[in-house]
Amino acid sequence: MEHFLTAVNAVAPFLVYMTFGYGVKISGLTDDDFLRKLNTMVFRVFYPVMMFYNLYQNSGIELHMGRLILTGLFGEIVLIIILMGIVPRITKENSRRGVLIQAIYRSNFVLFAIPLTESVFGQAGVTVASMMVAVVVPFYNASAVIILEYFRGEKLDFKKLVIKVLMNPMILGALMGGMTLLLGIRLPGYIEKPVSQFSALTTPLALFILGGTLKFSSLRKNMYLILPAIAMKLVIIPAVMLWISIAIGMETLERFVLLTMFATPTAAASFPMAQNMGGDGQLAGELVVCSTVASVATVFLWVFFLRTRGLI
Repeated sequence: MEHFLTAVNAVAPFLVYMTFGYGVKISGLTDDDFLRKLNTMVFRVFYPVMMFYNLYQNSGIELHMGRLILTGLFGEIVLIIILMGIVPRITKENSRRGVLIQAIYRSNFVLFAIPLTESVFGQAGVTVASMMVAVVVPFYNASAVIILEYFRGEKLDFKKLVIKVLMNPMILGALMGGMTLLLGIRLPGYIEKPVSQFSALTTPLALFILGGTLKFSSLRKNMYLILPAIAMKLVIIPAVMLWISIAIGMETLERFVLLTMFATPTAAASFPMAQNMGGDGQLAGELVVCSTVASVATVFLWVFFLRTRGLI
């Protein structure tokens, strides 16, 4: 019961934000045009601030978790390569290809890893999860930008692709945060506090917009893509990574942090990124919603399984 409540407490706020957005939309207080403009603002303004602050607040943390970092990033890279070969065979629309790939490999790691790890391992878990977040989140965003740009359908120009990636608002935010992390720069308190609050506002606002743009008619139409993607995201891929973690002899804390990287729902940031970079924003939003709802059960079952098998 304790682990079920942990999963519910981690996921329930996301569902509340989306439900609130949906309720405001059907009440007539907002419309699609306003939500599209608001979504663009979140992507161009709020997400860069969040990316900056995610790295900035990790200043002073030493990265000494080579095996965990290498396993996680190598697993993600191999997964992306496999998906780049499989997904184009499943759907012929470029706008959906990048969205599906992003939904399967990219997790809401930044918001799930720390509370889940803290609930199981305490403060020691928070430190390791925070260090992993500092490495994984920039990788998620850089790779997602590359994938979405690749599937825009234009002739691939490597130089232009690199420029687009570097000029992406989220990447710019991550680069600025990385500079503060490497150089040890600290902001004055009167700036750091607003930056922290804007960062905290980003995900609730993005999920509010997502709820307001959700259309259940297209949800039914896209189920043939959503169900296999969620099964891979929340069950199949975590099972493979769990087997790998056992095979290479990971410690219990390492294993659990790795699992939170692969077994948590699709990142909320994938929705505004898809909508602003030529992807199928509706499908991206539906994948976020459905994977978040399903994760209440799957996260609990993973924790329960690991506990009963003595793996954590």
